[in-house]
Amino acid sequence: MANSYRCLVVDDETDIRELVVLTLERMGIQAESASSVTDAKHMLNSFSYDLCLTDMRLPDGLGLELVQYINAQFPGLPVAVITAYGSAENAVSALKAGAYDYITKPISLKQLRPLVESALKLSSQKESQGANTVDLIGASPAMGYVRTMIAKLARSQAPVYISGESGSGKELAARLIHLNSSRKDQSFIAVNCGAIPENLMESEFFGYKKGSFTGAIQDTLGLFQAANGGTLFLDEVADLPLAMQVKLLRAIQEKKVRVVGSTSEEAVDVRIISATHKNLNAMMEKGEFRQDLYYRLNVIQLKMPALRERPEDIPELTERLLGKLCLMQGIGIPGIADEAKVYIQQLPFHGNVRELENMLERALALCDGVTITVEDLSLEEMPASLSDKPVLPWNAPSLEQPSQPIPAILAATPPRESQPTAQATPGGTMLPMDISLSDYLEDIEKRTILQALEKTNNNKTAAAKLLGISFRTLRYRLSKLGLSKEQDADLDDTEGDDE
Repeated sequence: MANSYRCLVVDDETDIRELVVLTLERMGIQAESASSVTDAKHMLNSFSYDLCLTDMRLPDGLGLELVQYINAQFPGLPVAVITAYGSAENAVSALKAGAYDYITKPISLKQLRPLVESALKLSSQKESQGANTVDLIGASPAMGYVRTMIAKLARSQAPVYISGESGSGKELAARLIHLNSSRKDQSFIAVNCGAIPENLMESEFFGYKKGSFTGAIQDTLGLFQAANGGTLFLDEVADLPLAMQVKLLRAIQEKKVRVVGSTSEEAVDVRIISATHKNLNAMMEKGEFRQDLYYRLNVIQLKMPALRERPEDIPELTERLLGKLCLMQGIGIPGIADEAKVYIQQLPFHGNVRELENMLERALALCDGVTITVEDLSLEEMPASLSDKPVLPWNAPSLEQPSQPIPAILAATPPRESQPTAQATPGGTMLPMDISLSDYLEDIEKRTILQALEKTNNNKTAAAKLLGISFRTLRYRLSKLGLSKEQDADLDDTEGDDE
């Protein structure tokens, strides 16, 4: 490593200071030392450093105080803490206060070197622009907060717990944290904890030695070794059995793993990011998830918002996902009918972005290749209650436009002669003085549909064809306008007359 970096080592034990300084100098790093919080603050104000390593307990205060001071006065300067063996609470407190990472005593050079190298990579990026979160689609305040958090979390090695509903983008957030961190050149390993059989979990996570069990014909690396130097993403961590939770806790806390069939532990340098859609607090109360593991995983929490909590992002998401799907399939991008846009924005999306993407993929398969309609989006009839929800226009966060587009055949229908005195609108249509625009348009729509049904002897299929709409859309409009029961009654009366 080039001799262009400068590091401050803060520890009151002379032998530890000398060991760390000697190790850093052999790595080509200029190292200086201090034995107290006061001396460290003086040196920080006198010189420029790329990294600070501090003990947690110092003669005139705690290393935690120094961590907070550095974050306040020298933002962007990575600071790692040295803690006593087994003092997990101190390490968690330091990470929550903003420490980059921690290392336990007795100091292992195998753990110290990768920590320093990773921190210096981060330090060299401090003048770079903001985090690359281009894959996060949406300009809502909720997504703005997520982007800000990802940028902050990428500058730390603290374990991150990502919560949120299924399909809300938890793995994407984890990848972006990794790609914007000093570990971006190393592996990102994602594993679904619920997909691994319980009897294979230990060997999958920690690896195994040849002959350690039946079928172990060669030494095999585990997920921790595969992610060494990078990030291990534990998706659906709530599905881990209690026996595996104990072993995972030790691996995270001590940064060491024991390969199945081995008698010794080996150091690993892995950042842990975990996620689940389940409520871990409720699981802890029931005894289904260990409290100590929860606090080790949940040093910093990132909550991914549900899609229904950011409806203003739906238009952009739809267009981007549709473009991606069309590119994958090598086809042109179809348009989206106005009624389909309204329908998309009114859905609750309990499956979030994943549900939206699946719906668009289905629509591409069912549409005519030119326009995606409501019928292409839904396999079921549209609920009439959807039309009562407020709808955002497709391209702007405003509610000034009407939530339901007016079909040309309905808008062109002239008003009845019995309508009250009307005034001319800019478009030339006469609007009654004592009726609202929405009621007026609804009345026109009712009469047009009734006229079509009358001409076709109440044959809904023929009426839909005459109106230029689908049978399903006609049924939806009849239900919305309260005409379904009336038409059924008319049909019953007609049948009675025939008899």
